[in-house]
Amino acid sequence: MEPQPTEALETVFRLESPRVIAGVARLVRDVGLAEELTQDALVAALEQWPRDGVPDNPGAWLMATARRRAVDLIRRRENYARKLAEIGRDLPTEAAPPEEPAGVDDIDDDLLRLVFTACHPVLSAEARIALTLRLLGGLTTPEIARAFLVPEPTVAQRIVRAKRTLATKNVAFEVPYGPDRAARLGSVLEVIYLIFNEGYAATAGDDWLRPALCEDALRLARVLSALMPKEPEVHGLTALLELQASRTAARTGPDGAPVLLKDQNRSRWNRMLIARGITALGRAHAGSGSGAPGPYALQAAIAACHATAYTYEQTDWPRIATLYGLLAARAPSPVVELNRAVAVSMAEGPARALALVDTLAAEPALSDYHLLPSVRGDLLLRLGRTAQARTEFERAAALARNERERELLARRARECG
Repeated sequence: MEPQPTEALETVFRLESPRVIAGVARLVRDVGLAEELTQDALVAALEQWPRDGVPDNPGAWLMATARRRAVDLIRRRENYARKLAEIGRDLPTEAAPPEEPAGVDDIDDDLLRLVFTACHPVLSAEARIALTLRLLGGLTTPEIARAFLVPEPTVAQRIVRAKRTLATKNVAFEVPYGPDRAARLGSVLEVIYLIFNEGYAATAGDDWLRPALCEDALRLARVLSALMPKEPEVHGLTALLELQASRTAARTGPDGAPVLLKDQNRSRWNRMLIARGITALGRAHAGSGSGAPGPYALQAAIAACHATAYTYEQTDWPRIATLYGLLAARAPSPVVELNRAVAVSMAEGPARALALVDTLAAEPALSDYHLLPSVRGDLLLRLGRTAQARTEFERAAALARNERERELLARRARECG
């Protein structure tokens, strides 16, 4: 059973647990075992801190306690000699480990190893997301279950199976280099992107936004950009999330109903996040040099076009359509083509865009995608074909799994009548 810390200790543990787990995992080479030892350190803190007071450096205390337990455990094992050979100098020879890791670089390296391990492509996307939120986000199983609207036992099983898979597949606790690095980094970025998207536009449930998930993903992206400052796509993803998060406060009304982009009060957009996003986008462009920008940097550039337009009418739709064309060439996807059609509709008119959308009707990936009939309904409405538009909005509402989005689409269908 997971411990229930006091509010103060819970805050400290959520902030420090990723570093502690990463540091211990470097010793034991098993993220599941590392998490258990970190939880043991938390239990010790629950017992000692109320009696002795909170230490001056709570993170170092948790790290030292967890590492000490890791050393004790390794020394009790019959195969200690084999483990000692594997971990070499990482294993202290004295009875207790030093109170703190050797330095900031060690902590950063360990965190980076933990990121790549939790997001290893040997795991399913659902398992990677759950394990990342647990190990790097510091979320409990109930918190993850509530965020994704799935039963707690389901999340618990995903986490258990993910740890077991990493152990049975002998996944190395390391940062990949060489040809494998790009694919592995892509897996990490995908996990953070999926976490953010589920918070930004929830696929199911009664709420359209789940801000806590957006905050968790943004925090992970910022940590990753600090750990990997030379990777342009890491900065591209961070820029994208900063810019998208800047609109959060304006995306829902007082009753929680979605507010469309053209109707949003732009004075409620967070200018600080926009500035951070523009800065991160600059780093992405600088990192790519003369090479073509990656998919996340291109999406961030599109988000920047929206974020820097003071009114909806001032949006640079031709540039957005061009950027979507570049994105479609770099990362082909029916969803990207649908988004490009929306931009084309604003730059060249709804008739041209409708022709593009109609070419996507037979795409298997969009057969149950509610935004396809939603976009088509909007284009038909702008062309004055209200009866057809109503049919499309009704179809979109039937496909939507999120209650708030379903209500919005049903209302648009009624307005066509």
